[in-house]
Amino acid sequence: MKFQAPKGTHDILPGEVERWQWLEERTRGVMALYGYREVRSPIFESTDLFVRSVGESTDIVRKELYTFQDRKGRSLTLRPEGTAPLVRAFLENAPLREDSQARLYYMGPMFRYERPQAGRYRQFWQIGAELLGSARPEADAEMIDLFRAVLHDVGLEEVTVLLNSLGDATCRPAYREAIRAYFKQHEGKLCGDCKERLATNPLRILDCKVPSCAPVIAGAPSVLDSLCPECAEHFEAVKRALTGLGIRYEIAPRLVRGLDYYTRTVFEIHAAGLGAQSAVGGGGRYDQLVKDFGGPDTPAIGFSIGMERLLLSIGADAAPAAPQADVVVIALKPEAGIEAQALARTLRGQQEAPERRSPLRVLTDVAGRSANSQMKWASKMGAKWAVFVPKGEDGYAVRDMAAGKDEQRQPSIEELRSWLLKRREPVESAR
Repeated sequence: MKFQAPKGTHDILPGEVERWQWLEERTRGVMALYGYREVRSPIFESTDLFVRSVGESTDIVRKELYTFQDRKGRSLTLRPEGTAPLVRAFLENAPLREDSQARLYYMGPMFRYERPQAGRYRQFWQIGAELLGSARPEADAEMIDLFRAVLHDVGLEEVTVLLNSLGDATCRPAYREAIRAYFKQHEGKLCGDCKERLATNPLRILDCKVPSCAPVIAGAPSVLDSLCPECAEHFEAVKRALTGLGIRYEIAPRLVRGLDYYTRTVFEIHAAGLGAQSAVGGGGRYDQLVKDFGGPDTPAIGFSIGMERLLLSIGADAAPAAPQADVVVIALKPEAGIEAQALARTLRGQQEAPERRSPLRVLTDVAGRSANSQMKWASKMGAKWAVFVPKGEDGYAVRDMAAGKDEQRQPSIEELRSWLLKRREPVESAR
């Protein structure tokens, strides 16, 4: 029997996983600068959580959920997105509500049954941030600024911010009917899914990616012409705030995003080099979701970034993988293997408190290879130094692997460790 990763999933292997760790480290640094704290929610939740929040008529709920029953017959779903679980956690855990403006973020895998394509998988990873407690346009601007800051910190500068407003419960019903009337006139030109959406949720048609629907969608009425005075002023204030922060944007009146909980501001950020589906991520305001979940009236806004898409955008050279070892301890004789392990353990400082340990990455062979084979292996691991055991009468022999020459012998372990630390180059954590 031959086992393979399920379709739409992939293994993240050494050499690649370092780029993921680098992205996560950079993101956490930016989130901390803006005062956002991490929440780690379960990867499965009650199915009703997503049906109620994402929307029963959305493609996600109708076609893409990974849903199953547990042993007691309860319907559970692998999370397809991160906002609904975070809002559930916000309501369930009082400490998250202590701040009137809760700034929270998450990282982790999501699951959707959809056609795999470049940077899009059935198990995919997202970074997301949420600001709960403010209806002000300044909160919208902060969220977009935070999104841009994450992209900037990983070296992605050439991006396009698309901006729109979907209105609210006051003005959206009239727009929904205008959209329905328009698409009814062109029903014969719509794809099968959009014909269903016409009856259930005509706004979803604007999010259709089927090429044959594009000309019809392009002629649809703009939501911006239907905004009530309050929503129109909020949108103008968001634009002023973004301009004040020096963030350039483009108005995209057909942008609706794929989830039903959005109100007022929605946005996406697109990057070059990703083809037709160029969105790195997006988000928007969801002022009714907390209340819909049984909580207090709590306006909120958030975004999510696809980590695979982001890594594709920044390129393979954005975060070079560090060598696997600074030092390899070479056992010149088979009986010196334990001495090599003991020396490696001491050079790492494993006996010391974590804050006092050295940053030396030290490897030693456990496969019983010859000294020559160990040297070849040390070179493959990218080691800068090779240290040889048994220790000689005049100390430990050290070789500069790049130069291929022996250095001055080090009389003791303490002097050897100090000598190596002074010559160790710091691990690059920047581009």
